[in-house]
Amino acid sequence: MSSKRVSEYGSWQSPIKGRVLASGSSQPSELKIDGERLYWLQLHPEEAGRYALYTWAKGERGHEALPKEYNVRTRVHEYGGGSYAARGDSIYFCNFRDQLVYRTVAGGKPGPITRQGLRYADFVVDERRGRLIGVREDHTTGAKLPVNTIATVGTDGSAGEVLASGNDFYSSPRIDRSGSRIAWVTWNFPNMPWDGTELWTADLTADGAVETPRLIAGASDESVLMPVWSPEGTLHLVSDRTGFWNIYRWTGSKAESVCPMSAETAGPQWVFGLSTYAFESEHRIVCAFTSGGTSHLGLIDTVRAKLRVLRTPYSDIGSVGATSDKAFFLGGSFDEPVSVVELNLHDGSVRVIHRPKVARVGPGFLSKPRHIQFQTTGRKRAYALLYLPRNRDFRAPAGSRPPLLVISHGGPTAQTRTFYSLGVQAWTSRGFAVLDVNYGGSTGYGREYRERLSGQWGVVDVDDCCNGALSLVRKGLVDGNKLAIRGGSAGGYTTLCALAFRKTFNAGASYFGVSDAEGLAKDTHKFESHYEDKLIAPYPEGRQTYRDRSALYHPEGISAPMIFFQGLEDVIVPPGQAETMVESLRKRGVPVAYIPFEGEQHGFRKSETIVRAFEAELYFYSRIFGFPLPGVVRPVKIWNLSAGSGRVPRGR
Repeated sequence: MSSKRVSEYGSWQSPIKGRVLASGSSQPSELKIDGERLYWLQLHPEEAGRYALYTWAKGERGHEALPKEYNVRTRVHEYGGGSYAARGDSIYFCNFRDQLVYRTVAGGKPGPITRQGLRYADFVVDERRGRLIGVREDHTTGAKLPVNTIATVGTDGSAGEVLASGNDFYSSPRIDRSGSRIAWVTWNFPNMPWDGTELWTADLTADGAVETPRLIAGASDESVLMPVWSPEGTLHLVSDRTGFWNIYRWTGSKAESVCPMSAETAGPQWVFGLSTYAFESEHRIVCAFTSGGTSHLGLIDTVRAKLRVLRTPYSDIGSVGATSDKAFFLGGSFDEPVSVVELNLHDGSVRVIHRPKVARVGPGFLSKPRHIQFQTTGRKRAYALLYLPRNRDFRAPAGSRPPLLVISHGGPTAQTRTFYSLGVQAWTSRGFAVLDVNYGGSTGYGREYRERLSGQWGVVDVDDCCNGALSLVRKGLVDGNKLAIRGGSAGGYTTLCALAFRKTFNAGASYFGVSDAEGLAKDTHKFESHYEDKLIAPYPEGRQTYRDRSALYHPEGISAPMIFFQGLEDVIVPPGQAETMVESLRKRGVPVAYIPFEGEQHGFRKSETIVRAFEAELYFYSRIFGFPLPGVVRPVKIWNLSAGSGRVPRGR
């Protein structure tokens, strides 16, 4: 007989709460190698979301490389990335507070080398000429949108020059070892970098000027990214010209595939500084690739065009680097936090160099994700990660079914992954099932799947989330009267559309979600200012389509209770979008709650915010679905919900 306590789904006691939950967002990122030394960034949610730069070399423990008053984060494209570079005894980094680039030498006091109004990202060190080369975003021109270029700045703070200009966006300036050649990626509106980009290369003169620039790969319908020079100077790149992002090399006359595969060796370039492959030697490439919803690590023999899959315990792999016989990467899995990892390519041994201070949760409270596929609209297949309830101490009453929480990820050009997500496990360990949907438009399944969302945002993603939930209801895995959907940013848009235009879900949670697609088209930052041209329609010609697919203009369609979470400093999705929706639902008598957060932007980084948002959402569902909470949770004001009553809307 089971010794587990019997309690309703949703009411199980879980060890994942408070600081344990907040620690789960403390993941390393942007791993880089300089000689025998590693660097990476580490988010500290307990320090108001500060990104600290860490370093490690043989014989050391991972430790901070900069004083604690510095927050290493750039705002170029608003999403940032590529926020530091290191060479020898010098470190160059963007400080979030003032957006200046600083230099520190041999652990000395950092000093700024750029001026206000000029933001930098994705820079590399040009030692030969004593300068940095990076993406510059100029906010000093007085124009509505900043001007993006490839530009230099002296490592001593001297003024630099523009090397490439004239296009809307640039990324990935990379110079070869001799310092005599440079490559970069560029694209123009309305494309996003996963739609179509161009790869250019040029010679560098002795004084550092660009000479004979030439286009070598890419087009308006081909996404190229991540140029890398091999040790002997052959330029490599990633292209999706065959339908999957694969690695190519430039022969001098054409780009030829290094090792064709029906798998993705890259992801969408939302941030700078992506690195999914690196040279172990001239003819061996270590790469991360995605297949079947899972990351793998591989070793490519470029002479034989052969891939050998390397065995690791990780299902989420990124930020790949390499030295002779060694691979370094960020690796994690559903039960192991993302850590800095070393893999010996000679004997296959794995060593964890740095594991973040993330709380460990026993295996009895962790639900292992299953990559599933299900039929969606048009008899097509869609994909998701399914987590079923798991708690070693509790079971539900016989015959009952768990509530389902459907997650619509952000982006929408992104992918849900199998990393150690305490944000998911906090729900499953309390008795929720979670379906994390890779709806049409998600990456990781090839360009054709990614392009399902072209012109169909607010339709395909909504259909897939609804059909995924209903497939679990039909299988008897979840309670069809307790279906909730939640999402952040673009995932919040999908959440709001699902509630406004379908009757599948009984409740929803929007995290800084888009309620007015037209408002986003008219008022957002440069990087995404034409994103919706591809996702919905060109604006303003397609204005009516924007309104037809915006919950803000169809609040009468929402009858299910909702809770909204919003950062008050969000410039990507301004607070007014959430506040207008809340007021509209409140006036119509729909149960609604609103939790704003001072000092938060687009995406929550502070530990107190993360904890408060989770507890508020849990409290909200407990009132709507009518299950008791196992402990004391700070209440949330829910307008239009009478005291002591729960409400489960019907009518799918």
